[in-house]
Amino acid sequence: MAVFASWAIALFEYAFQVPANRIGFQYFSLGQLKITQEVITLAVFVPFAIFYMDEPFKTDYIWAGLCLLGAVYFMFRS
Repeated sequence: MAVFASWAIALFEYAFQVPANRIGFQYFSLGQLKITQEVITLAVFVPFAIFYMDEPFKTDYIWAGLCLLGAVYFMFRS
């Protein structure tokens, strides 16, 4: 059952990812799209880990966020 649930989630996610990447590639570079994906992943993972999986908050989350902020700055500056 877990396998089917995970495949259903992946299919749902993929159904939105491909059109979004095709549309986004008209406005952003490949690097900018990848950094955006990583920021969204961290923004979803940290609350999931803390609130659903009952993981303790770690300062590593802050450092990872700051590193991504730096990556966003360098990828999106003109």
